[in-house]
Amino acid sequence: MATQANAMIEKMVFRKTNQHVGRRMSVTPSNSTNQHLSYGRIILNSSTPSVAFTTGKQETGLICLSGAAMVKVGGQSFNCVQYDSIYIPRDNSVEILAAPTVDFAEFAAPVDNTYPVQFVRYAEISQDPSLKFTTGTPGQQRHLSICLGKNVQAGRLLAGFTFSEPGNWTSWPPHEHAKMLEEMYVYFNMPAPAFGLQLVYNDREYPELVVPVRDGDAVLMPSGYHPNVSVPGHTIGFLWAMAAHREKEDRQFGVVNVQPDFSQSGSGLEASRK
Repeated sequence: MATQANAMIEKMVFRKTNQHVGRRMSVTPSNSTNQHLSYGRIILNSSTPSVAFTTGKQETGLICLSGAAMVKVGGQSFNCVQYDSIYIPRDNSVEILAAPTVDFAEFAAPVDNTYPVQFVRYAEISQDPSLKFTTGTPGQQRHLSICLGKNVQAGRLLAGFTFSEPGNWTSWPPHEHAKMLEEMYVYFNMPAPAFGLQLVYNDREYPELVVPVRDGDAVLMPSGYHPNVSVPGHTIGFLWAMAAHREKEDRQFGVVNVQPDFSQSGSGLEASRK
């Protein structure tokens, strides 16, 4: 049983995914519990100032975590700064040139259809209360930004990020949405000694996964509730990315099943549905 559990954890927890220069995919359906969703980082600096790749049969979302860069897609050029995002359709060539350093999170999922290239400025997201909002009560308050949501035409991908208040729980009340969406978290902006604890469970008595998480770690949620908590005095920050099981039909943010014990106050995601 222990061997089976360890094998499952190895396909759900990926450490230090930000410890490289260049482009590296850390999570794919071939090495994880994901059916659709892939994740990697593009980290460029003076030693590796640019990178080029093709999207193949996958739609791709890029979120700029720090720095700045020019992204060239399909004859168009976009100047990206922190928290700007780009949706890139399948069957496209991409070139990224750092200015002078940049760190992108890259998420991808296979799709049958082609959707338009879309550049999402974070400055515009910040003005939309259904895309950037604060939710929760003391002890579980957090700040959400939806980068690739209802504001973007896409087949499977949804992505954004969350920051907690110091010592707070997030993804609270516990919820799940495994029939529609698979999800993963990527922890960032958590300089040492900050860390948190991530739970993923169907069994409320004996959670299947409870792991410490630090900057650069990624945790997958193939099923079950998935709250987390930061240590006192530190915030927890994470990218969340989801891939719909059914293209377009299941691509809905905020449609969740709340753990019945904690369902009295709603999901905390109501603002996203307005």
